[in-house]
Amino acid sequence: MKINFEGGFNIAMKIPPEKYNETVAFYRDILLFDVEEVPIDHPTVLATHRLTFGPNILWLDCVKELPHQQIWLEMTTDDVDSSTRYLQTNEVLIADDLEKIDTNNMHWIKDPAGSVLLLKSKAKGQSDGASQPDDRA
Repeated sequence: MKINFEGGFNIAMKIPPEKYNETVAFYRDILLFDVEEVPIDHPTVLATHRLTFGPNILWLDCVKELPHQQIWLEMTTDDVDSSTRYLQTNEVLIADDLEKIDTNNMHWIKDPAGSVLLLKSKAKGQSDGASQPDDRA
């Protein structure tokens, strides 16, 4: 099987609580994006807001005990299991302890610089490299 990876639809900006309201206001009030608060029940994400950012969804996540802002990216593949084995063979860190997810069909990984990527299955019928938006609800 040929392994393939493509950029996904979702981008998450992880923001410390002390900068969260100011960051949401920046995107909503200064850049004039339509920013929507989305209910979330998560052990580390205290609040989340969603906005359309070009062809992507940008999630503004308020994360407790975060020392600085981080960008997390979504990446899709045709076969998560084969792709995960391939990544492990190439000594890529599987970091599923970063944030709660269903590890049966997706995994958190890190690149050498420490950037976080969510590896997940490409949506059925999807051929343009983007997965469907993450509703988080």
